[in-house]
Amino acid sequence: MEPEVVLVERWQSLLTCYNEVACHLERALQDTHGLTLSEYETLDRLTTQECDKRRMQDLADTMYLSQSALSRTVSRLVKEGLAERTHCEVDRRGVFVAITTAGRARWAEARKTQLAVLAEHLSPANA
Repeated sequence: MEPEVVLVERWQSLLTCYNEVACHLERALQDTHGLTLSEYETLDRLTTQECDKRRMQDLADTMYLSQSALSRTVSRLVKEGLAERTHCEVDRRGVFVAITTAGRARWAEARKTQLAVLAEHLSPANA
C-alpha cells in the first residue's frame, strides 16, 4: 500500500475516534452537568494553572476554539457564575479569565464524568 494512503487512513481513523469520543463526552457532560464540551475544556484549562487567572489570548492559544468561539464560551461560563472576567490593570485591552469557586466545584464533578467516558472509549481493550 502507498505510504500516502496509509497516512490518510491513519488520519481518518484518528478523526473517527475523536468524533466518537467527543460526541459521547459532549452528551454525558451536558446531561449530567449542564456543560458543553467547550465549557468543560475551558474550565479544565483554568484549573490546571498555577495562577488565579489567565489572559484570554493565552487561553485561546491552548485550545481548539477560535478566539470568538472562546469568547462566547467564556461569556456563558461568566453568566453561569463559573468564571469571571477582569481587565489587566497595566493594559486595559488585556482581558483575564478566572475560574470561580462554583466553577471549580462544577469542574471537579464533571471531571469524574470525563474520566469515565475516556476510560470507556479509550481503554486498551477498546483501542
